[in-house]
Amino acid sequence: MITDKKNASRAEIVLGNIAIARGLVEAGCNVVTSYPGTPSSEILPGVVRFNKEEQLPIYTEWSTNEKVAFETALAASWAGKRSAVIMKMVGLNVAADPLMSAAYTGVNGGFLVIVADDPGPHSSQTEQDTRLFAHFAKVPCLDPADPEEARRMVKLGFELSEEYRMPVILRPAIRVCHAKQAIEFHPVGSFERTANFEKEPSRWAATPRFRYILHKELNQKLDDVREKFEAAEDLNPVFFGDVKSEKALIAAGVPCANALDILEDWGVQIPILKIDTPFPLPAVKVSEFVSRFQQVLILEETDYTIELQIPDKTKLLGRINGFVPGAGELVPEVIAGILSKFLGKQPEFGTALSDAVTEIDLPMRIPNLCPGCPHRASFYAIKRAFPKAIFPSDIGCYTLGSNLDAVDTCIDMGGAISMAHGLAVAYAQDGKKQPIIATIGDSTFFHSGMAPLLNSVYNASRYVLVILDNEITAMTGFQPTPSSGVLADGSPGGKITLEEAVQGCGVKYLKVADPYNIDDMIKEVKTAVAYTLQPDGGVAVIISRFPCVLRHPEILQKNPQRVQVTDECNGCWICVDRFACPGLVKDEANSRVVIDRKVCTDCGLCVVTCYRGALIVEKNV
Repeated sequence: MITDKKNASRAEIVLGNIAIARGLVEAGCNVVTSYPGTPSSEILPGVVRFNKEEQLPIYTEWSTNEKVAFETALAASWAGKRSAVIMKMVGLNVAADPLMSAAYTGVNGGFLVIVADDPGPHSSQTEQDTRLFAHFAKVPCLDPADPEEARRMVKLGFELSEEYRMPVILRPAIRVCHAKQAIEFHPVGSFERTANFEKEPSRWAATPRFRYILHKELNQKLDDVREKFEAAEDLNPVFFGDVKSEKALIAAGVPCANALDILEDWGVQIPILKIDTPFPLPAVKVSEFVSRFQQVLILEETDYTIELQIPDKTKLLGRINGFVPGAGELVPEVIAGILSKFLGKQPEFGTALSDAVTEIDLPMRIPNLCPGCPHRASFYAIKRAFPKAIFPSDIGCYTLGSNLDAVDTCIDMGGAISMAHGLAVAYAQDGKKQPIIATIGDSTFFHSGMAPLLNSVYNASRYVLVILDNEITAMTGFQPTPSSGVLADGSPGGKITLEEAVQGCGVKYLKVADPYNIDDMIKEVKTAVAYTLQPDGGVAVIISRFPCVLRHPEILQKNPQRVQVTDECNGCWICVDRFACPGLVKDEANSRVVIDRKVCTDCGLCVVTCYRGALIVEKNV
């Protein structure tokens, strides 16, 4: 019987993100911060889980945005603690400012920047490649191919960071984050690091003259790291190096794992150089490998980080010359096609499965808001109030308001507010009174909405902002927001209401509405727009507040509004097309609407959409 939980060894089949969390625990990471974003969201909860299970002293935090998360963890590193910050790749855009600076200043305690990439993209606005960002920032980058490798690279990343006193990026792609693998849990590391910030103004508060010195120091660090990567026997391995061939493969991350599986399935062996360290690239090792062959195929995603760093590209086939697609995820079927073309072999990987999926003939379903989602009611009311308004929106599940024709722009986190201001400025120049109604989620508003709202108030802008408050960060897994008063580990924290935050930005017009009362919501929107057009008007804010029904289904279960379709239905499809609820389904054979009881939440909201009164709430339910 094992009595020391902290030193227990066991195996468990876990998500890649949980494997990374385990790596943080085993490396003795003292401070872990994050802002949720798919595909990285499960890492911090994994740390919270192990922290509780093994009674560890790790500090965990859902920060208000990635920049705040980065700087919090960086400061802890400067005080001597091992620290990590977690985000998705577009979150690194938000944290770019401190990343660039931290590369110069360096760190004290090990500092790991975990950035999950989303080739595809599956749930992101770009396919950007964090490995190129590492190149740009001059920060070493590690590229795992599977969950177990990601777990091991966490420890390597901390060791590199502490040896060279610089941030290190661990870049798992989505197929690492969301893969499952049997992982052996090793004993947790030591957390006995005492906070001791040693004042060194020429580094931690460096002025431009010192930054020049630090830049030269950074360049030397990178040269030293590159030499270490060249000499490391356990990094950048060569598979089938003794096989005689005119062709070879350089691959990294998940594409390398897929290529190895495909070639094994075909019974084909060619020399393969697996790149674990895409930046700085072990250039000598790569050049020597390339020199041995007539042609070398490079498989990497999402961009050409490795290919870019190889000076002589005459033998290379990859993304730069178009041999490998320049966009999209390198899934096994795509890699099989590339390898078939490269090796002159008939493609035969995964064809049986592909044929079987095609034969199922499943109906296409677009992404949609959940049945009963209060955001649907908000969008419907906004659109009904001002069908010809311009609707800037933002990043979150509510981006799916596009299905209700109530989202016209979506650029980045917080962009809805800046875009609304810019549009208002443009129309004001022409003397036009154009209604502009922006929407943003509660978590997104705390993330990056307050600064542009301050700017709008300061510059006397005129538009309506609807904050869609479902009291949770719904899209990425129900993480708490600052208004919840709950911290990452479930303990109580300070509670900041949206009302306080909005009024703190100087907004004079603020109303709270219940989107489930659609008629009242329509009136609130009309009144708010009228305020923006008054001589003494300005920005009008409506907080549309109703809890996420996926998180709190009991709210609708207390008073279900079971809707039935009467014979008045004439199959006009207005309710289906304009309300876009998955519970409303077209029965084209009978020219009427039917309700899918398997998904319907009995919210009753759809009743307002039928001008014929064909949707009614059943009595005595």
